[in-house]
Amino acid sequence: MVRTMYAALLTILAAAGSASAAQTFQTDYSITLMGIPVGKASFTSVIGDDDFRIDGSLASAGVARLFDSTQGTTSVSGGLSQTGTAPRSYDLNYRSDKKTQRTAIRFSDGTVTATENVPPSRPRQGDWVHLQDDHLTSVVDPISSTLVRAASPAEVCNRTIRIYDGEMRADLRLSPAGSSGGQVTCAAKFEPVAGYRPSRSALKYLRDRSRITIAFAPLAETGFYAPVDASIGTQIGTVRIVAQTMRTQ
Repeated sequence: MVRTMYAALLTILAAAGSASAAQTFQTDYSITLMGIPVGKASFTSVIGDDDFRIDGSLASAGVARLFDSTQGTTSVSGGLSQTGTAPRSYDLNYRSDKKTQRTAIRFSDGTVTATENVPPSRPRQGDWVHLQDDHLTSVVDPISSTLVRAASPAEVCNRTIRIYDGEMRADLRLSPAGSSGGQVTCAAKFEPVAGYRPSRSALKYLRDRSRITIAFAPLAETGFYAPVDASIGTQIGTVRIVAQTMRTQ
């Protein structure tokens, strides 16, 4: 569950750059729970004409460090598609107290070709919804999922993003929720598809009751939009993730 929540945060946190010439963007985020600081993240994104790479880090902060010291790094690289990205490789490494986890996913033309989890996932029984081959086509990793390419602000939210984090397949359905100050806000509905246990109360809450909004901002004239403010309702309170700085290097 720790990896799933970490990947969910990463899904919201990534930043993007320019598709017209290689540029590097540095973005720093704050993470709060009910207004209390619990984490911070930083991403460096390099976007070229045909390819992209994003390297990121996330760590617990504030009062969260008293209960769970978490640190992680992630990287993803691949090509650019008409709607955003076409990842080729995704890697996640994190440590939570004494537990370490590594996940590596490889893609080809939107299809998952290999997944490695270290340590390996335990055998799943009971009401576990198992992955099928068709679940792993036309998918992106949690980082790539946030890079939205749209011809106009009105097109940003009209889409469903198919996400795979190395264990869970989920859909994130975006719908328009307003615009203000150059930003476009989408309402998001989280729908687990496979690789999860339906009886997990946290996932049931995210699926059935959570209010999720994501605000995207355009990146100059690139045609890309990146998340700058996200709010996620959870069983223990609202998690908010806000871009504090975004600068070109």
